[in-house]
Amino acid sequence: MTRRIVTGEKNGRSVILSDGPIPNIHNYVSVPGFQTALAWATPHTPKFPEDSIDTTSNIKSFVPDPYGTRVILVQFPPDSVFESKEFNPEGAGEEYAKHLPGLAESFDADGSGMHRTDTVDYDVIVSGELWLELDDGEVRHLKAGDIVIQNGTRHAWRNRSEQPATMIAVLIGAKR
Repeated sequence: MTRRIVTGEKNGRSVILSDGPIPNIHNYVSVPGFQTALAWATPHTPKFPEDSIDTTSNIKSFVPDPYGTRVILVQFPPDSVFESKEFNPEGAGEEYAKHLPGLAESFDADGSGMHRTDTVDYDVIVSGELWLELDDGEVRHLKAGDIVIQNGTRHAWRNRSEQPATMIAVLIGAKR
C-alpha cells in the first residue's frame, strides 16, 4: 500500500496533516491486477492553507476542470488478463464508471482502451513496462523512470509484459 503524507499549516506553522494509506484506492474485481488510487485533487485555483483539506473521497471527476489537478497511481496488469476467464468486460465497465468518474466516459466504446481528456498529463513509469499507443498507430515502449508528457492526445496504455506495471499520473486541467 502506498503511503501518502499531506502537509499544511496550523497557526502559521507547517504541520503534517495526515500520514497513511491513500484513502481512495480500488482493486478491480472484474480486471484482476488493475488498481487505481486517487492520491490528491485540487480545484482550479488552490489557495493555501484552506485547500489542504482532502477532497479525494468525494471527488466528482477524475478529470480536473481547467487548472485543477489530480494525482493518480495506476497499476496495470499484463494485457493477458483481458483474455483470461477472470476478466469480466461488463463488470469492468460498471467498476470504471463507479471508481473512475469523468475518466471512464472518456474511453472509446469499442473497448480498445483509447481515450482523450482535456488535460496535460505528466505520466511517470514507476515500475514494470508499458507501451504508449497513439491513434496514428505510433507505439513507444516505456520502462521504469520514463516520463510521458501527454498533451490532450488520444492514446491507450498497454502492458505487453507478464508483470504488473505502475504509473503515477499528474493530470492538469486544460482548455481545448
